[in-house]
Amino acid sequence: MTEHSSNGTPTKRIAAIDLGTNSFHAVIVDIYPDGSFRTVDKLKEMVILAEKGLGDILSEDAMDRGLAALKKIKILCDNQGVEEILAYATSAIREARNGGEFIQRMIDEVQVKALAISGKIEAELIGHAVQHGISLDEKPVLMVDIGGGSVEFIIANNKEFFYSTSKKVGVARMAAQFVSTDPISKKEKKKLRNHFKQELSELFEAAEKHGIDTIIGSSGTMENIGQMIANRNSISTKMTLNELQFSSKSYKKFYKDFINRDHDDRLGEKGLDDKRVDIIAPGLVLLRLLTKKLNIQDIKISESALREGMILQYIKKEKESLNLDLLAAKTVGRNPRRRSIFELVRKYRWHEDHSTHVTNMALQLFDELQEQLKLPDGDRELLEYAGYVHDIGYFISRRKHHKHTLYLIRHSDLRGFNNEEINIIANVARYHRRSTPASRHKYYDRQSSGVKERIRKLSGILRVADGLDRSHYQNVQKLEMEVKDGKTHFYITTESDPELEIWGAMRKRQLFEEITGRPLEIYPKEQGEVVDIEQPDPFPEYKS
Repeated sequence: MTEHSSNGTPTKRIAAIDLGTNSFHAVIVDIYPDGSFRTVDKLKEMVILAEKGLGDILSEDAMDRGLAALKKIKILCDNQGVEEILAYATSAIREARNGGEFIQRMIDEVQVKALAISGKIEAELIGHAVQHGISLDEKPVLMVDIGGGSVEFIIANNKEFFYSTSKKVGVARMAAQFVSTDPISKKEKKKLRNHFKQELSELFEAAEKHGIDTIIGSSGTMENIGQMIANRNSISTKMTLNELQFSSKSYKKFYKDFINRDHDDRLGEKGLDDKRVDIIAPGLVLLRLLTKKLNIQDIKISESALREGMILQYIKKEKESLNLDLLAAKTVGRNPRRRSIFELVRKYRWHEDHSTHVTNMALQLFDELQEQLKLPDGDRELLEYAGYVHDIGYFISRRKHHKHTLYLIRHSDLRGFNNEEINIIANVARYHRRSTPASRHKYYDRQSSGVKERIRKLSGILRVADGLDRSHYQNVQKLEMEVKDGKTHFYITTESDPELEIWGAMRKRQLFEEITGRPLEIYPKEQGEVVDIEQPDPFPEYKS
């Protein structure tokens, strides 16, 4: 049994603060030697710098609110041992004539130095953050970050940007300029739509050129919209709002009901921040216009935004001073799902040889049984990841390590996965040993019946695969499966005596037999020349 050599100790702890028009949002992260980062703490303070719209100056009250919020964030940073603070000021501060004065007050009164960044830089950082946090492919998507003063639009795929811009059409600015009735009137909605069409003509052309049919929304307004829709449709977001997906039809239904509600009705809507109650309408109108004009099919939510973009930029610029493992650091910026799993197992010093061997056998069994068990193609990937992470609970304790594994997966801020997928991976990994899925287990019982059945099937496969490496020495060199006489037969070629592996798999066979409906029997093949099982590198793209 060997452990991965990567050091799981953080290299540095930093904080990134997005000083936005509506809110100041901070995230504290630990940076690791492989260039990955993990969230330690978060704090969001609503400040509404532009309570009467964005004007030439920030009011004294607005600056006082901002400084009070920043002091809370600074206290949190000090208590958490933050070594460096990054703070970027956006639309409201960079446009105000006294924005410089406010930035100086931050230095004098809070000892935080903020940089006022341009809309172009803001859009680029947001785009990189979404690429890092959302599972994308080669098909371009439209990223939309709706702020108080500005909205950033980026057309990109998993590798490159095709278009990016920042427009002064944020919700606080638009609410002050166009909305005077409660609820918003038809006339005001029409004026807003006309203004958006005029401001965004270039965006519409670019989106049509690239065949956009998916929007990925980030930051507060979009997160609030996503949370409200999730709540209305009883979709759990307890672990993450990231990768939440809903159709444009679902949004249209929500929009038609919600847009006509008055202040008090909106205030009672679960998922809406109280301080966004009177400024969210322009954001709703904008999203409805985009979905209709561009024939958008789906909308996703990204929890990664400007803050994460700031961190990624910092890691890229400071890679030498951070003493990063440059080979391992190649993981940053790749497919979020695979990268997140890879970062997770490295941090918890996985038993790489054992976990990879078990995973390969589990995937072989999946391929043999997929048709019979009616498993969707996507479950192969989830089983693969569950196999890689199934023993990370050893990092906490050998005793009950399967339960520790469940906890670590559920609390590791995995990117690229939705709630359902994280629950499947966590439960399948948890059930690699000891009890099989049961209603008394709360993290299993709260899943839908369809998800429970998928967990049972994948767990049944992983359990016997794990048993076939009971020694943790990859003794099974070749695994063959055959169904005959109403039974499942495994034939294993081993390097040394097979008894321990046969015993390990047979003691875990019950769930496998239940899902297949057949008894399992395991036979050793004649020992002699070793036939190597092909052991593909689980992360080939990260090694040279």
